[in-house]
Amino acid sequence: MTELLGVDYPIIQAPMGWIARAQLASAVSNAGGLGIIETSSGELDNVRAEITKMHDLTDKPFGVNIAQMFVRDPSIVDFVVDQGVKFVTTSAGDPTRYTAQLKAAGLTVFHVVPTAAAALKAVGAGVDGLVVEGGEGGGFKNPRDVASMVLLPLVRSIVDVPIVAAGGICDGPTMAAAFAMGAEGVQMGTRMVSAAESPVHDNWKQAIVGAAETDTVFLNRFGRPGLRGLRTDRTTRLEHDDQVDLADAMGGILDLYFGGDMEAAIALGGQVVGRIDEVLPVAQIIDDTMTGFRAACASLSAY
Repeated sequence: MTELLGVDYPIIQAPMGWIARAQLASAVSNAGGLGIIETSSGELDNVRAEITKMHDLTDKPFGVNIAQMFVRDPSIVDFVVDQGVKFVTTSAGDPTRYTAQLKAAGLTVFHVVPTAAAALKAVGAGVDGLVVEGGEGGGFKNPRDVASMVLLPLVRSIVDVPIVAAGGICDGPTMAAAFAMGAEGVQMGTRMVSAAESPVHDNWKQAIVGAAETDTVFLNRFGRPGLRGLRTDRTTRLEHDDQVDLADAMGGILDLYFGGDMEAAIALGGQVVGRIDEVLPVAQIIDDTMTGFRAACASLSAY
C-alpha cells in the first residue's frame, strides 16, 4: 500500500462528510498517512476549495472519495479527475458505475465493501483494491452488518487485490490484527474525528473520549442505509424504530458538527469509541499506531 499510494505508512483517514476536509486531511498526509477529501456533503464547490487548500497545505499524496449515495451527478468523475488527485475511493453504490472511467483517467480506485458478495462485484468491476468495512465502524452501514473479525479474513480468502481494513481500527494492536487477517492497510474514522485537527466541535470529541464500548447504537436496521452513531437521548429514542427518517434525523447536522449540539443530529461513530480516551494530534496518533503495530508484530513473532 505504501508503494501504491506513495505514502510512508499504510494508514488512510476515512472520508467523513464535512469533516474530511483540508484541515484534517492535510494533517494526515503530512504525518505520513493518506488524507482523503469527502464529497458526501454534496457541497462540491466547497470541496473544490478544500482540494485547493490541500495543495497549499501539503505536498504529500492525498485522495478523494466519491460517495455515490449522496453525489449522483455523473460529472463527478470529471470533477475528481480535474482536481489532479491520483487515488479515489468509491462507496455507497455500484462499483461498476465509475470504476472504468476513473481508471481510464489514470486513477487508482478502491471500492468500499461491507460483504463478500460486494467484494467480488467490485473486483469484477476492475477496482485496484478494496476498503473492507466491518459493521462495528461508525457512519452509514449495510443493515446486515458483519464484524471485521469475520468479514476481513473472508474477503481475503476470495480476492487477490490489496485490502484496507476499516471498522474498529484505532491503534497499533488493531492494525496488527487487521494485517494478520489479510489487510495491507487500515482506515481510521472515529479515531480521526476525535483528533486535535478534526474540525468538529469539542463536545463531540469529548463525547467520544467519555464513551464506553457499548455507547453506540445501530439505527435503521430494517431500512437503508443503516448507520451507527453515538448513544444520545435522541439516538436512544430512535434505536427501536424500524424505519428512521434520515432527512429528519440528520437535519441539524451542522449544529451538531460545528455548534456542539449533540441532540441536533446523529453523531456518527463506531464501537471503537470505547478505546479512545484522549484527544491527540494526528501526527501522534499515526506515530503511536505505527509504534504499537511494530511492537505487536514483534510480540506475535515470538510464538
